[in-house]
Parts: sequence; structure tokens; C-alpha cells
Amino acid sequence: MRLATMPDGSPDGRLHLVSRDNTRCAPAQAAPTMQAALEEWHRLRPALDEEYQRLNAGGGVPFDPTAALAPLPRAWAWLDGSAFDNHGALMDEAFGVKAEKIPGKPLMYQGMSDRFLAPRADVPLPSEEDGIDFEGEFGLLTSAVPMGTTDTGPHIALLVQINDWSLRKLGAAEMKTRFGWIQAKPACAMAPVALTPDELGPAWAESRIHLPLQVDWNGARFGAPLGGEMSVGLDLLVAHAAYSRHLPAGTVIGSGTVSNAAYRKVGSACIAERRAIEMLDFGAARTPFMSFGDRVRMECLASDGSPLFGPIDQVVVKAA
Repeated sequence: MRLATMPDGSPDGRLHLVSRDNTRCAPAQAAPTMQAALEEWHRLRPALDEEYQRLNAGGGVPFDPTAALAPLPRAWAWLDGSAFDNHGALMDEAFGVKAEKIPGKPLMYQGMSDRFLAPRADVPLPSEEDGIDFEGEFGLLTSAVPMGTTDTGPHIALLVQINDWSLRKLGAAEMKTRFGWIQAKPACAMAPVALTPDELGPAWAESRIHLPLQVDWNGARFGAPLGGEMSVGLDLLVAHAAYSRHLPAGTVIGSGTVSNAAYRKVGSACIAERRAIEMLDFGAARTPFMSFGDRVRMECLASDGSPLFGPIDQVVVKAA
């Protein structure tokens, strides 16, 4: 099943079913918003599935992903992991700050969740001097997860694709305080379509998305790392987050920046990682961070080239 949120003048938009080829859509009848669907996911999913099958059989209206909002425009919680060990190792080099990793406990922070940018929305930021960077990730939307849940697979309602925007020069300073990120982490963006894991077929295995995330910066390919190279699956990230708290329906959990050990072949999903590689190779970073007017595009396609989440395609602009 594929879902999207289209604008209707309200903060949460109107939930729509999207056809399997991402060309048509229809307003959901079982739930008015994504949050409403997730609140009663296990009860409402059969009805939503029926609507999805009817849409795939014909009908609906053309789906315009450029007009879509983030699938979940605002959420109760946004918890971002760092489940790609290669990225963590390279970032330790980039920042000169080695995270203290506890065996069996993945890294995770809590970011701002009151808004997720639409996939085609401009990204207003204060200053080019802050080290503007994109971060390509995969993620998920949960149904309600009781505290202490370890079998979290059934609570992974939908999968999403995320651009976790970062201000690297502010992040380096905030990391040294050991008090968490605030200024360094503005609003993230989501690709237009959220989908149930079964939509991925065999590319969904061990709670990982075994597909490349294609990242283009100003029209040039920057990287296409594979999503399957996670040290822990998305299910274990949910279990980690739920250890001592109930996770409300609609919690967004991210994989962290997609990164591969074969980075010289597949490239990277963020600038900071490329800069870290340059530091290793040349003794200094050569690639600059983003400037106002720069564009980044991210998309994950199925193995046959068909669309899945749809693209995130954004331009960085000076905040008014």
C-alpha cells in the first residue's frame, strides 16, 4: 500500500492512496489524515488496503508528487539513529569527536518533529557560513509501540525516505557540549510517498531496505549507497527507542545517513562524509558545503527502475 498527503489548507493535509505506479491517487475514505490512520493502524489497514486495490484496478485522479506534502507533515516524535557504522567512523574523523558507543545500544538523538518539509519545498536557512549539508536516509512511521516492546516488526506501519538537513559547523560545536543538537538540526524533508514494507518485495529483508539511495547535487551524481548495510535493522532502532517509553502512533524513526564501506565506488549521501574521505586522502577537505541556490535531489527506485517513495528535490534559500 502507498499513501501520500495532499494539501487541503490544514496543517495535516488530506490522506490519499497512491497507485502502485505512483501515477494516480484518491482521497482515503477510512481516515482523513496520516496521523488518524496511524492512531488506529491495525484496525484501519484492511479498509485502506481495499481502497488501495480498488485504486490499482482503475479510477482516481493523476497524482502530482510535486504538490504533495510530507506524508506525515508533523509528528509526535522524530528519533534519528546512526545505524551505518561506516558513516560513524568517517564522521569521527571529520569532527575529531569520537562518540562513546555502548555495546548493544545504537546511537540515536531526538530532533524537531513539529514539521517535516514537503519534498519540493525550498529550504530556508540562516547562513551559508553554518555548513549547510543534506543527509539521505531511510525511515519509518510507527503505530503505537508499548514501552519495552522487543518484537517491533508489527509496529513498522510505513517506510519513508528522508533528507535530514544539517548545519555542520554548528553541529561540531554542539557535539562538544554533550548536550545534544538544537541549532544544527533544522526541519527534515520527506519524499512524497510512504509505503508498507511489502511494497518493496525482496528488497525488504532483515528490516533493511536493500536498494540504493541516489543523491544528486546540482544535477551531478553525488552518491548511490545501498540501504542494506546497516549495523542494526530498523526494527531494533524502534526497540531501542521504546525501551523506557511508549512511542506514540506516528513516531518517525530514521536510519541515519546511508553509507557503505565501498564509498569510493558508490559515493556518499552527505557532504560531511565526502569531506571526511578527503581528509583521509589529502589531509584536508576539498568539497565545500552548500550555497544558497544549490539543489539536491534524492530518490530510491525499485530494482526494475520503477518509482517507490518518489523524489525529494529541494533548493536551499536564504531565510527571510
